[in-house]
Amino acid sequence: MATVELTAENFDDVVGGNDMVFIDFWAEWCGPCRMFGPVYETASAEHDDAVFAKVNTEEQPALAARFGIRSIPTLMAVRERVVLYSQPGALPGEALTDLITQVKAVDMEEVHRKVAEAQAAQS
Repeated sequence: MATVELTAENFDDVVGGNDMVFIDFWAEWCGPCRMFGPVYETASAEHDDAVFAKVNTEEQPALAARFGIRSIPTLMAVRERVVLYSQPGALPGEALTDLITQVKAVDMEEVHRKVAEAQAAQS
């Protein structure tokens, strides 16, 4: 599956409308971003049960700011509208595959329960 370009206009629909989304925050001028791009594209072709999206931080600065992106590339993993992973740095292929496997294995019922408990404690 080809990667999806995320913008401020389609972000909520793409992320909110899919169970598992990986997001690559990048910029054209960024050397590590250009090195990570083909690795990310390969993963997107191998894992058709997830959406792989990209946010060009130069074209979407408000979206990058919304998530506090200060270093690129930054990879974010979202399942069922919960951010499970967000770290800067270009991952090699094996590390990206391992991360995808870990994200798929997360018990989301437990995550949602913990989120609800945390929100109740803040009320």
